[in-house]
Amino acid sequence: MPLGPPIERNQFGVQIHLHREDLSSIMGQLSELGVGWVKVQVSWKIYQPEPDRLDDYRFGELDQLIEAAATKDIDVMLSVAKAPEWSRPTTEQDGPPGDAALFQAFMNLLATRYKGLVAAYELWNEPNLQREWYGTPLSAPALVGLIQAGAAGVRAADPEATLISAAPATTGINDGITAIDDRVYLEQMIASGVTRHVDAIGAHPYGWANPPSSSAANPDPVSTSHNNHPSFFFADTLRDYRQLLDAAGQMEIPIWVTEFGWGSYDGLDASPPPGVEYLAAVNEEQQADYTMEAYLLAQDWPGIGPLILWNLNFAPTFGSDFVESSYSLFRPDGSARPIFDSLSSVLKID
Repeated sequence: MPLGPPIERNQFGVQIHLHREDLSSIMGQLSELGVGWVKVQVSWKIYQPEPDRLDDYRFGELDQLIEAAATKDIDVMLSVAKAPEWSRPTTEQDGPPGDAALFQAFMNLLATRYKGLVAAYELWNEPNLQREWYGTPLSAPALVGLIQAGAAGVRAADPEATLISAAPATTGINDGITAIDDRVYLEQMIASGVTRHVDAIGAHPYGWANPPSSSAANPDPVSTSHNNHPSFFFADTLRDYRQLLDAAGQMEIPIWVTEFGWGSYDGLDASPPPGVEYLAAVNEEQQADYTMEAYLLAQDWPGIGPLILWNLNFAPTFGSDFVESSYSLFRPDGSARPIFDSLSSVLKID
């Protein structure tokens, strides 16, 4: 286990699955970890299934989480994406609304409801992927227009909330249809003026199966795949994003890591599905060590953080059949993985 100074509490967070979960158990786990942040993805299409109707049950769950987090002095981040079918030109997959004003209205609704209670909003999710931007061509300028509308909705209700731009996905693909390379896409976002509308740039620097300090220029021989492109390396992604921002004169705007982590099928009694075989190259101890090392690395880099780990509790909810479970801090049977124990014992500040 990497040793070093503890991570500042306000730099440490984790994303949770909320729906129909035992909230008291989640809050106990968050307290044991010592997190300063908890993140929830708000799927807009679920929370507002019709133009004039909100899902009261979903909002009730979110209300309870936000209230409980406040009692524990844990800041809440909401990541909002996935427009409702009624707002889109197509009902296939997930994508943006046909009219950005609808997103502005929904963000205003959230910020009004949670003024002073939700500390940060992430405006969309991985928009350089077709599956997150379906129904219209992939476009960084279009994404910035959507961010501008969403930011205006939040600012009108809660000007103190922190706004974070949608983080591109790290894919290694740049065909313009399935995906646009995350570096190319971020550079286009910057050129389109995204920093005028947000307080921080979102990033998802997943390590795939590569150690956090390794680089595409000199990869460690750990994984037999996903080791030949900078997008597959935690350190490369953060350094490249920082360089893009600095080159554009945006030295003061920070990068918030709104998702990251290392998946492992060790202990899940299952094998990775085709396409993600690299997840078998990381055992549970390496998962813990890589995560710890990533926090310690990022702590020493200016303009990086907070870091929100993906994820707390997906495996007990969804079991071994879902890839997301390999990133969970708990196994499907609810037992803690080494990563949970490492984080709670070393990163927690009493």
